[in-house]
Amino acid sequence: MQISLTRPDDWHLHLRDGAMLEAVLPYAARDFGRAIVMPNLVPPVVTVADAMAYRERIQAAMPEGADFTPLMVLYLTEQTDPQDVKAGIEQGVISAVKLYPAGATTNSSSGVRNMANVMPVLEVMAEHGLPLCVHGEVTDSDIDIFDREAVFIDRVLDPLGRSLPELRVVFEHITTKQAVQYVQEASRALAATITTHHLFINRNAYLAGGIKPHYYCLPVAKREIHRRALVDAAISGDPRFFLGTDSAPHTDANKLQSCGCAGIFTSANTMACLAQLFEQEEALDKLEGFTSLHGPAFYKLPPNQSQITLQRHEAPVSFGSHIDTEEGPVTIFDPLTPIYWDVVRSD
Repeated sequence: MQISLTRPDDWHLHLRDGAMLEAVLPYAARDFGRAIVMPNLVPPVVTVADAMAYRERIQAAMPEGADFTPLMVLYLTEQTDPQDVKAGIEQGVISAVKLYPAGATTNSSSGVRNMANVMPVLEVMAEHGLPLCVHGEVTDSDIDIFDREAVFIDRVLDPLGRSLPELRVVFEHITTKQAVQYVQEASRALAATITTHHLFINRNAYLAGGIKPHYYCLPVAKREIHRRALVDAAISGDPRFFLGTDSAPHTDANKLQSCGCAGIFTSANTMACLAQLFEQEEALDKLEGFTSLHGPAFYKLPPNQSQITLQRHEAPVSFGSHIDTEEGPVTIFDPLTPIYWDVVRSD
């Protein structure tokens, strides 16, 4: 069996830089037409000039013949200049601005500590319709890590919606039933991305039977009831939910240490994994919406003109255990279930 879909997009992707960029970019460019590229480099992408320079490095690393457009994002800091953001919008350089609460995830130390200090930037964004992508977790040390997304809704996201209801917001990589319900009940322009790995794993994947660092990510995977809520949202056909893989490569050496990095590399097998999941849920007819149509609609972009074709095989497909980079091997996401699908053609 084969299915053809409008070429999908990835609305949350880490491409890194340098040798890692060169190693992982071909996997994203193979299956996706566009991607919202995360700006948490070292140093981060904080100005329009930074974004232009990073885009040039991505384009220089692009595989020959690839049909892939990086959509650039600014890293929001309390020193971000509203006029620089406005210029980036008018020049068509930036597609979003990213809110990292300080200390929430990889390379987020320059993130926001006081939302009041970034309101001038957010007001410019609201005026021009530029989306704010949010890492939705508080970072208070007294808040349990499994509760940080739900607390973020109450302390940050809901007050922001009341004070600036016209701001377009993408609640990224949601992991909880509460987040799903909040998006479903919102009356403003609020959408959410869901990752590949959060659709497959719950917290048993990295805690049961021994610590498994290759399933450690931020936000962390939660209980099965939350994973089930994410699956139901993804296959629902609701246009407020769409794919953002949060594919985040780290070398095995950086994952397998006493304070290992958070992130899971899924670019190599996302579309195959999603086809498997949607088939199991008897929702293959909803796969194109989730991967290819809902995201462009929210970002006010046309769907891609090209297509990809996936094929179901008789035997499980192997995607290998890792990819090699100049910095060291990077483990490919193992969904803990056989995958019978693969991308066989990209037009």
